[in-house]
Amino acid sequence: MDLSTTYLGFELPHPVMPGASPLVDDLDTVRRLEDAGAAAIVLHSLFEEQIELEQQGTFAAMERPAESFPEALSYFPKRSDFRLGPDQYLEQIRRIREAVRVPVIASLNGVTASGWLEYARLIQEAGAHALELNVYYIATDPEESSEAVEHRVIEIARTVRRGVTIPIAVKLSPYYSSLAHLARELDRLPVDGLVLFNRFYQPDIDPENLDVVPRLHLSESYELLPRLRWLAILSRRVSASLAVTGGVHTGLDAVKAVMAGAHAVQMVSALLLKGPELLRDVVDGLRTWLVEHEYESLRQMQGSMGLERCPDPAAFERGNYARVLQSWRP
Repeated sequence: MDLSTTYLGFELPHPVMPGASPLVDDLDTVRRLEDAGAAAIVLHSLFEEQIELEQQGTFAAMERPAESFPEALSYFPKRSDFRLGPDQYLEQIRRIREAVRVPVIASLNGVTASGWLEYARLIQEAGAHALELNVYYIATDPEESSEAVEHRVIEIARTVRRGVTIPIAVKLSPYYSSLAHLARELDRLPVDGLVLFNRFYQPDIDPENLDVVPRLHLSESYELLPRLRWLAILSRRVSASLAVTGGVHTGLDAVKAVMAGAHAVQMVSALLLKGPELLRDVVDGLRTWLVEHEYESLRQMQGSMGLERCPDPAAFERGNYARVLQSWRP
């Protein structure tokens, strides 16, 4: 069975790969991921704030007055919060590049165009085959329009696109006012890929200690549903490769993602729970499903459930919405 796919211009034997996570901080785990069949290796994000703090030497400045303003300083990252500093991150790219034979995709997380460019170039020089731009930004200023928020994303991608020659993908959230328009504008730059979607981790509140408490909840398969919707909407309506991340735990989840239009299927939570070897099970499950349903190749299935042939996708979505609401019975 031919499971091959093309992602970011790379010909891959299948679409399944680890997404950005701390798994790749350990070189032995990286080798286990490749041995389990990972089609590519995606590094976790290097944060813009991390770069700025390192460059400006503000770690020490923050730590000195820590006893005076503990509640204010708790919002800022400390050196211990990051497993790899900027220089170590670049060195890890070099080490992974030497250790594996599959494409190595680095990741940057930032909110300003200027904060990306220098390290995008350094990441390219370190040997990364491609770069994922993880745009994690929550618009809290009531004076900032939705157009300005989208323009920020476009300018980040444009700045990096002009500064490096390796393929770039933009990792988006589902919360933009017009996601289809933003995807088209990014496609026109052009970017090489779109990754759907970033997971916004929701903080909890500790009412006893009057503190904000970060909570990490690993994904479950139901979280794949909004990603399937937008994969189907964007499939074959943009030239960029499409990757899914979030909610893929089984071979059947991978089948659904590819049917909706995914060229790459990224996994994180399931690998954290069950280990790198789960990759092999998911690829085998994908292969078995295709054989049982008499497909000749993965590309034959890819995008088969997309909405590009639907004359009015908005009407299709409203029709499904109405049908779902009417389907419940007590």
